[in-house]
Amino acid sequence: MPSELIQWFPGHMAKTRRMMKEMLPQVDAVIEILDARIPISSKNPELHKIVGNKPVLTLFSKSTLADPESISRWKRYYEKEGKTCLFIDSSSGAGINEIPDKIRGLLSEKLARYENKGMTGKTLRVMIAGIPNVGKSSLINRLAGGKRAKVEDRPGVTRDKQWITTKYGIELLDTPGVLWPKFEDQTVGENLAVTGAIRDEILDQERIAIILCGRLRKKYPELLSARYKLGDMSQYEDMIDYDLFETIGRKRGFLISGGEVNTERTAVMLLDEFRGGKIGRMTLEEP
Repeated sequence: MPSELIQWFPGHMAKTRRMMKEMLPQVDAVIEILDARIPISSKNPELHKIVGNKPVLTLFSKSTLADPESISRWKRYYEKEGKTCLFIDSSSGAGINEIPDKIRGLLSEKLARYENKGMTGKTLRVMIAGIPNVGKSSLINRLAGGKRAKVEDRPGVTRDKQWITTKYGIELLDTPGVLWPKFEDQTVGENLAVTGAIRDEILDQERIAIILCGRLRKKYPELLSARYKLGDMSQYEDMIDYDLFETIGRKRGFLISGGEVNTERTAVMLLDEFRGGKIGRMTLEEP
């Protein structure tokens, strides 16, 4: 595990966890947001301990950036496990309108009890949880019909809890995005870094971009080749990831004096194009 991935964690993680536990009695259900490109790495392993037996709706965000075949596999996996999930994209609005019905479905017994007592139209309260930069604020703004939560394409913008009213008879409790204290698997830290869940300025971007290059050459060689005009990928079989990364920089014309590749510029470009879906729709983890 790169040392910078171990050391970056902000002190507010424990505070957020405490706040979530304190607020839990006030909510009816929890929305867990995962990144559809990294459903395993973006899942907080401590969340189930925090939420206990509250009903959970799992939303896979950024799904228009994810591989459609992988999405189908993840859907089947969650259905088989008997879990409620939905694939959404807050930028395009895909799947957003289905969220209220999914929440009501999860809370159908509770709503029936309310109805029996003549308590119709009661506002439901839902806590939203997820890692930094997974799209919580964008989702809230979609559901609230306007700019209610601060949105930036970088992790750690939401700093405190806030209640947001929606037109669906549902109140949302936004919580700061948190990561957990320790990654058991180095791949988890790497996946969070390549998708932008960990702030770029505290990481070695070149190293992260080379790791991404290695992943993509294995899983999506055709898409990588098409985007960077690499030709037949078999010619690079004996090449290490760093050299392939340099080749991409050279193909893009990112050169400095002496004909050397500007690796810093290449790294920023590769990470930006992956995160923006410009290389293609990709999912780095399978069920």
